[in-house]
Amino acid sequence: MSAPNLPRLAKGLRSVALGFALLAHPIALGVAQEPPADAGFGEQIGVGFVLVPVVVRTSDGYSKSLKVTDFRLFVDDQPVAIESFENRSDAPLSTVFLQDLSGSMDGAKLAASREVLRHFLEQATPLDELAIATFADGQTTVDVPFTSDLVTLEEAVTTWEAFGTTTLNDAVAWLPEISAGGSHSKRAAVLITDGAENASTLSPADARDIVRRAQVPVYVLGLGSGSPYEVGSDGAKLHRFADVLNLLALYTGGRYFPVSGPNEAKEAVVDIVDDLRHQYVLGFSTSASGKRAQRRIRVEVDERNVRVLSRQGYTGTPPLAPAGKN
Repeated sequence: MSAPNLPRLAKGLRSVALGFALLAHPIALGVAQEPPADAGFGEQIGVGFVLVPVVVRTSDGYSKSLKVTDFRLFVDDQPVAIESFENRSDAPLSTVFLQDLSGSMDGAKLAASREVLRHFLEQATPLDELAIATFADGQTTVDVPFTSDLVTLEEAVTTWEAFGTTTLNDAVAWLPEISAGGSHSKRAAVLITDGAENASTLSPADARDIVRRAQVPVYVLGLGSGSPYEVGSDGAKLHRFADVLNLLALYTGGRYFPVSGPNEAKEAVVDIVDDLRHQYVLGFSTSASGKRAQRRIRVEVDERNVRVLSRQGYTGTPPLAPAGKN
């Protein structure tokens, strides 16, 4: 076997070794998979009970002591009753790390990725659970399913090797299914990538549409991908990868962090953990009947001069009942 194929072989052997523990997961063995079909994820996630993670920020930090009566929830501009409410800052988290292992991540970017995960593990509580998934060369692999065992997670990081093409959009489309294994209402996904997409079958818009149906905000660390707001002298955006990554975070209620060095990476992790610790989770039921459609979510807070960060929609039937007094 030629040398260029060795990383791929090593990746395959690691997947087989993990396979017996992961047989229940359809993508656990790391074989090439077709991205999830729209209808499948719509049926699985778009009906039933919708969770809306919300972060409320002020100029001085976070609004930490809001009550359910401080929130107003709208679906397609119509008020909706809030049926469940989670606001404990010590509530455990279910977090998926989706790591880009494609060839463009080799060297310093992969080293930075390892440090990001280690920083995150340092801030984990005993009840938090984390999962690690990786993608490269048309494969999306769940390396470690949800666990609170930090040693297992740390060991998985040491096996990372960069190889092959980048199927970023296809991998992102698996986030709903991977995150569904989490057991806590507070949940998130952290995507670490340089954004250099070159081989997906899905477009960025298609991937976003699938992920936005899930009940998970996506926080994106763009390694060397720049700012989505920087433009050239001709008015054109300078960093097209950053624009795509920022939109993914925006549509799912997460945040995008451009990372160009170790200090920025560590600061991004601190910000993400702070967001998740101070995350409110609102919940409402959807009707068993009615037209399935893409529906807009809007959250307002009865507090002045705040920034509200939340998921922006779901696909499914309309809410079960209009808002009443909580």
